[in-house]
Amino acid sequence: MSSPEAQPTLSSFAKTDFDFLIVGGGTAGLALASRLAAAHVDLFVGVIEAGGTGIGDDLVDWPGIAGKALGNDDLDWQFETVPQEGLSGRVVPWGRGKVLGGSSALNFMTWNRAARGDYDDWEALGNPGWGWDGLLPFFKKSERFHIPTSPSQQAARVALHEGVVGLNGPVQVSYPGEYTASHGLWHETLNAAGIETNVAHLAGSNIGCWTSAVSVEPKSATRSYAARAYYLPNASRPNLKVLTHAQVQEIILAGTDGNWEAKGVRFTDRDGVEHSAFASKEVILSAGSIQSPQLLELSGIGHRDILSAAGISVKVENPNVGENLQDHMTTSVLFEVDPSLPNPDDLKDETALAKATEQYTTSQTGPLTILPVSMSYIPISKFIPTETLSSLIPQDTSTSNAIQNLHAKRFTTSTGQSSLGHMEFIFELGNWSPDPAFSSPASGTKYGSLLQILQYPFSRGSIHITPERKLSINPGYYSGPLGSLDVEITLHAYRLAEKICSTAPLANIIEKQVSPSVEDAKDDDKLREWIKQVMVTDWHPVGTCAMVGSKDGTLEENKLGGGVVDERLRVYGVKNLRVVDASIMPIQISAHLQATVYAIAEKAADLILEDHGVASV
Repeated sequence: MSSPEAQPTLSSFAKTDFDFLIVGGGTAGLALASRLAAAHVDLFVGVIEAGGTGIGDDLVDWPGIAGKALGNDDLDWQFETVPQEGLSGRVVPWGRGKVLGGSSALNFMTWNRAARGDYDDWEALGNPGWGWDGLLPFFKKSERFHIPTSPSQQAARVALHEGVVGLNGPVQVSYPGEYTASHGLWHETLNAAGIETNVAHLAGSNIGCWTSAVSVEPKSATRSYAARAYYLPNASRPNLKVLTHAQVQEIILAGTDGNWEAKGVRFTDRDGVEHSAFASKEVILSAGSIQSPQLLELSGIGHRDILSAAGISVKVENPNVGENLQDHMTTSVLFEVDPSLPNPDDLKDETALAKATEQYTTSQTGPLTILPVSMSYIPISKFIPTETLSSLIPQDTSTSNAIQNLHAKRFTTSTGQSSLGHMEFIFELGNWSPDPAFSSPASGTKYGSLLQILQYPFSRGSIHITPERKLSINPGYYSGPLGSLDVEITLHAYRLAEKICSTAPLANIIEKQVSPSVEDAKDDDKLREWIKQVMVTDWHPVGTCAMVGSKDGTLEENKLGGGVVDERLRVYGVKNLRVVDASIMPIQISAHLQATVYAIAEKAADLILEDHGVASV
């Protein structure tokens, strides 16, 4: 295993004759790079990452402080949205990983999969092989699932997932050895509220309540992520070069109108000096849902009006680039809870943190190993009566856009209403609310939070460059023709949240609801305002380089369908250019994204190697 310090110099990297250049050393980028480099010693793979290595940083490695890296200058891009009309002008922070491993180095390590129907919807958009059955082998290829011990199975009601999980992949997947005090109440409470435990939530249906697996190496109790799982075991390969602290500015395209080909990239080092690197076979964007469309536009691929306003020559006109942005939207109900229970917020005290640190570093146990794993995905039919749903959701939702039509079917067909998890609920001790009124609790006060996370938003946004060539991130929260439906769905989900938190045994540790206040929650208008005031991202943006397949491989076939890449992830209108990251997901899924992004990278590696006549590994 090579040291991450053994990196190429700028000059040696730029002079290397690469076969493949990957832009972005994040979740997908490092997984893809390692698979391509391992396939054949004569395939030279280069990765360009804007951030540093981050390897060995406690903010990355220690599970119990997940989230503290958000806002860190060395690890986080610290993006933010434009003022959101649907949030009364509020700006929402959008953290993304600026480090080897990307957002897999910053996330909360949740390891789950969406419903079978979510992936089958991808396939229905003209993308053969991208349904559940086609993707399952690649989910399994990415993971090394650690079978939980019998005591763990009984204590946390975890599942074995026999036959549907991988046992030999790079990413270490396990169940925690310890849980918050509230987790032991989760299953019994949800069962009493009429929500059954799902013992096979990785097998194509995540409906019900369950204990989530996490991407944690169980012996060391450290985060397992793209840099450690994929890069480090392959870092000594002479045909893999990873350059950090280098930011790509543009894809080098050669040719003429209708015959463009990606040749390489222009990038700047940390001093702002420009360099170029070239690839004989392909350039692959793995810069994520924010920066992959940004780089396409900076390179002359996108909507004519946006490019012209920025003074960029239009090489390939595709109005779909940067559109179709979908994000999971989170609201957190906040409670005062039994102060005698151990609480993650205790770690804000320096003495408590020092004690937990000593326990963690000496025995890999204690509060710093604990993660939020009390999960439940609930169909909309469970919290909105059929007649109410019919009045909310227009029954005639057909449009000229295939992606939007599939989205509507999740709400307007009985199958979609009952088999898909429209809302995710997570209960955890600690304060997860952005409400500033409760950021400094009175002495002796401790909080618990019930997060409700909208999985299939009607709100649609975009990511584009401005005339000054800066980023404009506009998720369009609660705005647009149907954005108000997201508020109404969230309002109805809150009524289920009330039921959950008033059900024993969870109700026994809750002393008082504080946000929203019980009085305000009785008034629907006040509840709508609360939803808009406290909504935050769940850091799951997708769709800005949507995959919509084509019968003949032409862009014209997909203008109405919203496609940016085809079913083999090739960018329409440009040879030897692909996108491999969450931006290709054409329609949002009911899951945290990381396991799916690894599966995308694994499948992409097979497609790329197949296209170049090389056997996969």
